[in-house]
Amino acid sequence: MSTSAGPDLLYVSGLTKSYSQVPVLRDIGFSLRSGEAVAVVGPNGSGKTTLLKCVAGVEDADDGVIELDGARLRESESATRAAMACLLDDAEYFPDLSVIDHLTLYSWAHGMEDPDRVVASVLRELDLHAAANQLPVTLSSGQRHRLGLASCLVRPRRLLLLDEPEQRLDAKGRAWLADRLQAEKAAGVAILFTSHDRELVGAAADRTIEVVA
Repeated sequence: MSTSAGPDLLYVSGLTKSYSQVPVLRDIGFSLRSGEAVAVVGPNGSGKTTLLKCVAGVEDADDGVIELDGARLRESESATRAAMACLLDDAEYFPDLSVIDHLTLYSWAHGMEDPDRVVASVLRELDLHAAANQLPVTLSSGQRHRLGLASCLVRPRRLLLLDEPEQRLDAKGRAWLADRLQAEKAAGVAILFTSHDRELVGAAADRTIEVVA
C-alpha cells in the first residue's frame, strides 16, 4: 500500500448520473492523490463503469464537480488528454494498424521519449511480442484486453483510469497487474480502477469506493 501519496490530483463532488430518469450514480464524492490508488467496487450494474466514463469526460454527469489539478475537467483540453490514460469497456483500435504500429503511433503521438524502446518493453511485459505484427481484429479477447493495457503503458500518464483491468488475465497476469499498479503508484501515478477481484483490490488499492445499484 502507498503511504506517501502526493497532493490531490483528482477531485469529485456530488456526482450524479441517470439514464432515462433511472439514477445510476447518486452524490458520489472522493479525491485522489498522486501515488494513490482508489478501487471502485460494487455489483454489476451499480454504475462503476459510468463513474469512470464521467471522470474520463466521455460521459456527461447530470450534476456534480470533477476537477483535475484544481480546474474543471474538460476532456477536450490537451492538458486533460495528456494527463489521463484510460482503459474503458468500449476501447477501440486502429483497424488497419498492427499491434506494434498501433502502440508506436500512440506512444509517439503522446510525446513519449524513445517510443520504440518503450513499445518493445511493454510488448514483452504483456506477452504480446508474438502478436506484434497482427491486426487487432485477429487477436483473441485476452490479447485485445492486453493491447488496451499496453496502450495505457506506452504513453506518459499522471492518472490511470482502468475498468476491470483484471479481465481475461490468468493468475500469472493478475499477479503481474498487482505488481504493475504498485510500480505505477511508486512512480507518482494516481490510479482509479474498478474491479471484482478482491485480491487485486487488497494488493493495489489504498481506499475503496462502494457504489450500489
